[in-house]
Amino acid sequence: MTSFARRIRLPVSNELDAARFHEALGAPINAFRHLERAHVLGQASTREHVRVHVAMLAWALRQRRAGEVLSQLWRIVAAVLLTPWGAVPPGNTGGSDVPSWKPLPIPADLQRVIDATRA
Repeated sequence: MTSFARRIRLPVSNELDAARFHEALGAPINAFRHLERAHVLGQASTREHVRVHVAMLAWALRQRRAGEVLSQLWRIVAAVLLTPWGAVPPGNTGGSDVPSWKPLPIPADLQRVIDATRA
């Protein structure tokens, strides 16, 4: 595991914990927003990238969102195959509402976390 992967694991875990918290409160949309934030943070690490997509898949199954389930199955495979080569679009939030190849602006707070873990 790279030093980036080790350092980014806790911030990703924090977002995954927040997602579980919001889903338990009955706020699935807020939960998914935290999954998207976890995706932005972890997508440069194969392990974290796959972990987030698995969490997104589990969310989609619980919410009975067939389109999201299919998208996450594809994205898990793509994360395994492409992330080690750096073939990920920065800032992409990882959900089915965004093309998997489309880069997006990274929110400033997440960019600060990413920068700090790369230092």
